[in-house]
Amino acid sequence: MKVGTQTRAIVTGASRGIGRALAVDLAARGATVGLLARGKDELDELAASLPGKHVVLPCDIGDNASVRAAVKSFIEQTGGLDLVIANAGIAHYGPFMQVPIEDAEAMVRINVLGTFYTVRAGLDHMLDRAEGHVVVVSSGAGLRSFPWAAVYGATKAADRMFAEALRHELSGTGVNLTTVYPGEIKTNLHTHEQDRLPDWYRPKDAIPAEEMSAAIIAGVEANKRSVYLPPLVKLLGIVHGISPRLADRMLRILRGGTAAPRQD
Repeated sequence: MKVGTQTRAIVTGASRGIGRALAVDLAARGATVGLLARGKDELDELAASLPGKHVVLPCDIGDNASVRAAVKSFIEQTGGLDLVIANAGIAHYGPFMQVPIEDAEAMVRINVLGTFYTVRAGLDHMLDRAEGHVVVVSSGAGLRSFPWAAVYGATKAADRMFAEALRHELSGTGVNLTTVYPGEIKTNLHTHEQDRLPDWYRPKDAIPAEEMSAAIIAGVEANKRSVYLPPLVKLLGIVHGISPRLADRMLRILRGGTAAPRQD
């Protein structure tokens, strides 16, 4: 699909990071954007900074009724829905046994159930019209998970598997789907945990969210099955699929021993 003045899009996690960059890019192309996130003040500030008129939809992505109400409101206000970007996500890094179970549950609720709720609400409308596009933002961690990110990696692997199957289910419906695999992107995802990030995490190598946004929109317009940024993420997924041991060796070279401490 071509993203332009006729496009009506919703973006979850729109107040920060990749979601905010997507909202800016979509608005710059003339799209009408539904901005979904928990914080109304941040969404109001973002909407005021964008060209055109957009819809602020504060909601809890981890609550089905809240998401459905937000999507319904957007459709009522704009007359339809063409593009759904399920981007919202949270992370709590640390050794699994030291991560509070409440934080693990929150990651599952936002990263997995939030994706399900968003896509389901959008598809109710798009399938009826037999056109549209869905974007599911997974992660490089959904291809090969990392120590200290066991739950986060699990949630992103769930997003990946959900999206892979759903793309096939949507065959012939007029609705397409793209899965996105970001590597390390400059966002606020880890702002709350700077003092406990693992040694393998390399924020200096992070890619600007604006580059990720541009790659996602290009992927939508080309109806790509998947988008990887940086390209090394795709290589890691391929190598891990062939030989996890070889992928571990590759990561020890690139990120140090903490990325794959076991060598058996």
